[in-house]
Amino acid sequence: MAIFTGKILSLLMVIIIPLFVLFFRAEIYFPYPNGLQICNETHEPIQGDNLIERFAQAIRIKTITLDRGVYDREELLKFAQFLRKNFPTIYSSPLVTYETVNNYSLLYHVKGSDSSLKPYLLCSHMDVVPVELDKWDVDPFGGIIKDNNIYGRGTIDVKDTLMAIMESLEYLLKNNFQPQRSFYIAFGHDEEATGKDGAQEIAKTLHRKGIKEFEFLLDEGMFVFSDGFPGIKQPVALVGVAEKGFLSVILRSNGSVGHSSMPPHETSITTLAKALSKFTSDAHINYFGYGPERRMFEELARYASYPYKLFYSNLWLFGPIIAKIMSSKPGNNAFVRTTTAPTIINGGFKENVLPSEATAVINHRIHPMQTAMDVFEYDRQLINDERIELTIKGHFVEPHPISPYDQQSFGFETIRKSIQQVFANTVVIPAIMVASTDTRWYLPFTKSVYRFSPAFLTQETTKLFHGHNERITIDNYLKVVNFYHHIMINSDRKHLDPIKVKDEF
Repeated sequence: MAIFTGKILSLLMVIIIPLFVLFFRAEIYFPYPNGLQICNETHEPIQGDNLIERFAQAIRIKTITLDRGVYDREELLKFAQFLRKNFPTIYSSPLVTYETVNNYSLLYHVKGSDSSLKPYLLCSHMDVVPVELDKWDVDPFGGIIKDNNIYGRGTIDVKDTLMAIMESLEYLLKNNFQPQRSFYIAFGHDEEATGKDGAQEIAKTLHRKGIKEFEFLLDEGMFVFSDGFPGIKQPVALVGVAEKGFLSVILRSNGSVGHSSMPPHETSITTLAKALSKFTSDAHINYFGYGPERRMFEELARYASYPYKLFYSNLWLFGPIIAKIMSSKPGNNAFVRTTTAPTIINGGFKENVLPSEATAVINHRIHPMQTAMDVFEYDRQLINDERIELTIKGHFVEPHPISPYDQQSFGFETIRKSIQQVFANTVVIPAIMVASTDTRWYLPFTKSVYRFSPAFLTQETTKLFHGHNERITIDNYLKVVNFYHHIMINSDRKHLDPIKVKDEF
């Protein structure tokens, strides 16, 4: 009987002790922050019909970028004239100087009264990607307002942030805004083709002006999501503190030539197809827990309901399970690994002629835990076929360094505060920016680089990016404008507010 009782007690201890550890971590290390994410300090919102109409007019200007150096120059000039006409206070203020960079990009300097404070930089871009006209329900460049939505290419990528920056500055200057901290505004004209003609030239201009360091930089990026995180009832704002790298690899297979009536065992196309079949969405290593996504889930743990709170606060145990779940959805999968997508394939020219070669392009977005050469070598080992020749296509971009996101980070905390003032009761957490931005050209100027687009989205509406029927709700656009209004006000201080509670995020 004593032996049986001892076994029961031992079994209970095996169960109870791990459970105690799980709940202890959940409640002690990741407590709910007692409402500190709800910010009651707000400023008078900017709104009005003219604001919406100006945005619609901006959408009607076809600033399309097709490829490197291939963009509509006349439309870009028209857009610059449009800004000058619609924001007269900015262009006439003694506090603002402005210039055109490399013919089309725009750079503004708003002078502050205290030269001891480091300036900050707000970025956006004027250009948009092409459209497939027959796939749209409305004119993509009509600036159509329908069903409380503003339709058009650029409504969420990213003429919304560009126009919001200008609307906010115009409003503040009209109301006698006298900043103490200087700031710059940079609008590139070819971000959709890597920004080499636009943002890169703006960066060179800043260097020539003697600008050595920005307090922080804010560019387009992640959004406020109202869904997508199990166990979280509040909206979640993802602020990109790192950016994935970019690498395209060309795969080439050579084969025997001749008549298709006498084919070899494998043609160049067959050999290439076998290699391509290995490039699935989970082909590369899952790095969940090694990058910013770990902090992302640990911050979510503070707001999660049970049992999710247990999972998020105990990644030491549940990390592999969450990593597997994250891999199952394309949007989440992009957070945890280098993504892999075959995007172009070519081979053959006539149905009865064996092709001498076949080629394909694999596009990678590189996780911060890898380098471009790591990915290239991994591809080689994954294919494991000497008949496949691998070469790097064009340029590649290494993943960006991880920017600071602690409570002492002026940039991150300023963005967090501004988000909470505009998006009530929203959780703000660091994340990885899965696409590319112009920030690559400004990395020498600051370690505090953040990527955030201030609008509500769902997992479903992310498909509007570079997609058909791109649109933004009127309320969403007003939030974008007011976010930048708050950014300009909140950045105009010498120091962060003191931390009053230890658990404040």
